[in-house]
Amino acid sequence: MNLHLHGKTALVTGSSKGIGAGIARGLAREGAVVMVHGRNRDQATAVVRQIQLDGGTAHVVTGDLTDETEVDALLNDVRTVGDVDILVNNAGGSGVGSDWSTTEAGVWASTYDANVLAAMRMSKAVLPQMRHAGWGRIINISSLAALMPPAGNPDYSAAKAAMLAMSASMAKAVAAEGVTVNTVSPGTIRSEKLERKFREVAKQKALAPDAPWEEVEAEVLPLLASVPIGRVGTLEEIADAVVGQVTRDDQGINVFLEQPILQAIELEWVAAQPEMGPEMQVGYYCDRSAIVRDFDNGGAGQNRLR
Repeated sequence: MNLHLHGKTALVTGSSKGIGAGIARGLAREGAVVMVHGRNRDQATAVVRQIQLDGGTAHVVTGDLTDETEVDALLNDVRTVGDVDILVNNAGGSGVGSDWSTTEAGVWASTYDANVLAAMRMSKAVLPQMRHAGWGRIINISSLAALMPPAGNPDYSAAKAAMLAMSASMAKAVAAEGVTVNTVSPGTIRSEKLERKFREVAKQKALAPDAPWEEVEAEVLPLLASVPIGRVGTLEEIADAVVGQVTRDDQGINVFLEQPILQAIELEWVAAQPEMGPEMQVGYYCDRSAIVRDFDNGGAGQNRLR
């Protein structure tokens, strides 16, 4: 399928493993030249080799996105291949098991830097070229925690919520210049890290360490009220969501995928959302059990469920 990514260069931050690696593979399958980024060169190289084995084109770049000097060096490396047409800000994450009683201000600041400021630095660096070219795509990876924060990891939930606001502001600023800014917010997604956690819980429930994933999933999912559909999402589904937003032909339309792919949600929640204001038209609709907001800058209309 030709989704017009041939000749495009995509930089996916934090793509040496997990969701980022899945997104990198998805963009490569659609013909983009993908820059796989991570702090661990060996892990990033493994992703690049897999992409190449699948017939795609990819290169490794490394760098700490909280360090301005390393960001500049990283982008210089990318530009030896080509200008960044597609930026996916996936790098970030959180600390281990933070809570309100023990999380110090420094942890909050570090989490904000790794998630929000890193995405801001990268976006500001590539926007001038995108504006000059009249085409660009920026995808910010947020989280379900931005909208439905748990009691734990408050620094992470707050940082991911800030990414939604940052994306909305940036989208308005560049909508008339052929650049779109979108947000994808995954929920519970199967990755190596999540599978390890699930197997630890399943082991406590007397399931064999090498039990098939389907048995592990069936054993653990009932403990998670946030996944009522019977299975977790996959890396491929998140990659499809990103590719879908990158390949939209609409200019000035910015889609915020604010619920995880295949995460169930009550339609009443959608219908109850307040009017977003007269300056934009907001459409709510279900897409693979995901809620998507369409922002048509300059329009006016009622919220609608379609």
